[in-house]
Amino acid sequence: MLKGIDPILTPELLMHLCAMGHGEWVAVVDANFTADYLADGKPVIRMPGLSLERVSEAVLSVFPLATDVAQPVALMHVCDSDAAHRTDAQQAVTGLIKKVGFEPNQIEAVERYAFYEKIKCASLIVQTGEGTAYGNAMFCKGVILL
Repeated sequence: MLKGIDPILTPELLMHLCAMGHGEWVAVVDANFTADYLADGKPVIRMPGLSLERVSEAVLSVFPLATDVAQPVALMHVCDSDAAHRTDAQQAVTGLIKKVGFEPNQIEAVERYAFYEKIKCASLIVQTGEGTAYGNAMFCKGVILL
């Protein structure tokens, strides 16, 4: 055990998050996401039973968001809906983004198939137990200045 580390952050997940450099993306996806297929050999960490919000909160507790990227957060856009529409799970992520000092306009809504393409750029996929549709987010890593 480590002090100050969210207890759901496993050693394997921490290792991968730590190894990522600035500008790399981590995807936090729902239980129905085709993670293994789209990972194409990249690591997939499974966190069954945990929501998109809970896993995103834990990841963001140790993962600095990029400040040199206009939109360091991406959510899968709900098909056939207004661009501003957010599911409950996506609204929860938006709330987390505000908590860490970013604005909702720094969140990109990415069309479903474009999101699948964007996943190819992710260094790591974390699959949650989120059961709602479109419960998928991506975060771009920033730097920590010492």
